[in-house]
Amino acid sequence: MTNTALREHAFTDAVITEAIRWVEQSGPLDDAQAMRAALASRTPDAHAPIIERARQLGERIGLQPELLRARQWAPWVLIALVALIVTAGLGLAGNVVGGGERHINVIVALVSLLGLHALTLLLWLVGLCFPLGSFGTASLGWIWLSLTARVAGGKRGQAPVLLRSITGLLTRARLLPWAFGLVSHGIWSLSFAVVLASMLFALAFRNYTLSWETTILDPAFFVRAVQVLGWAPAQLGFPVPDAATVLASTPAAAGQRTWALWLTGCIAVYGLLPRVALALLSAAVWKRRRKALQPDWHEPYYRKLLARFAALAPAAIVDADPGRTRTGAPTSLPASALHDGLFVIGFELPPDMPWPPAAIPHDAATQVERIDGSATARRALLDQLVHARPRTVLLACNAASSPDRGTERFLREVLAHCGECRLWLAGAADAAATQRWLDWLRDCGLESIAASDRIDLALALRPNEATAP
Repeated sequence: MTNTALREHAFTDAVITEAIRWVEQSGPLDDAQAMRAALASRTPDAHAPIIERARQLGERIGLQPELLRARQWAPWVLIALVALIVTAGLGLAGNVVGGGERHINVIVALVSLLGLHALTLLLWLVGLCFPLGSFGTASLGWIWLSLTARVAGGKRGQAPVLLRSITGLLTRARLLPWAFGLVSHGIWSLSFAVVLASMLFALAFRNYTLSWETTILDPAFFVRAVQVLGWAPAQLGFPVPDAATVLASTPAAAGQRTWALWLTGCIAVYGLLPRVALALLSAAVWKRRRKALQPDWHEPYYRKLLARFAALAPAAIVDADPGRTRTGAPTSLPASALHDGLFVIGFELPPDMPWPPAAIPHDAATQVERIDGSATARRALLDQLVHARPRTVLLACNAASSPDRGTERFLREVLAHCGECRLWLAGAADAAATQRWLDWLRDCGLESIAASDRIDLALALRPNEATAP
């Protein structure tokens, strides 16, 4: 597969994955079969199961077929939009040089040919600094994307969610104004090229009288305006009418030629060249940033899915043996991502053990849960941790039970969604039971978890500390 095909495939996956996220904002989809298919696709990429799940769900609700139709319609919609803009440009050029009297008011011609261009260019520049809104919807690129989605999806398709997905990815990659600008500047460049070609043809083979008119403005204003506007074209060799030519009521043939070239130079320098330069710049920015067109995997939605996949994954063998390589504890969340609070979890405790314990703090920052260790209960609790992101989790385990692979996996999942985890070995009958847990934590590479058989000590210990009776 070529690099271009790989990039298109990755972009399609990103669009579908984000679209599924937006669809599930209104409620989760039935994803039992999709989860199984995603788990079956073994790959070293940690996010591959999420992408595969999105593919399965996208096929079911029709996202991929609609995206394919949009790809097929996009060139035709673009051609139609280009034809419309070029026709409008030809109409403006015809109004300038097509009059029966063959008289051209150069100032009116300049404003009519550059006015809308200047306004849309200003809106695009403002759009570089502000979010998508009225500035973005004024872009020809936005109009093209919206029309493509409407034509491909119809009134009842998935066009809105796909459109939201694409614009969201572009915004996150800081590519939204550049992607729309690439289309918009390209269309404007082509339009100005056609306008200039038609004007030069008409001016070359027909005789026109060029002048300016005013009722209230001072003639000196026009002399100064012509000199200022003509400075940039003059750097490229275009002539600038002098004061005598500007003030002459009917300039001679040489003066008429100077007026015509001045008008042509202004359109080329202030219309065509900026659009061509910005189109090339937009293409360069797109090429540089397109690798960033990926979902934000740190979103709570994706962290929740990762926790679900981790809970459903086959258990790894964690019993210590002489040849086993120790695995360190997972990295906890950074302090900036945490919320102050304490999460107290009773994990696989005997039914006759009283809960909640009286020694825990009872305030608004403390949340108490108890789970039986089933996959459903674990997944529900991990979903809570994904949203809560507590600074401390106190996990209460039955000291008389033997730690196993499921316990280690659950500890690692909890550590990934909090600041630090403490272990309270409830109901310890003797030092041997507690020491068995402490040795097990060390063998599993989880010695960073502070553990004790007393709840008050478990809450007071610093990380890497442990006590035994």
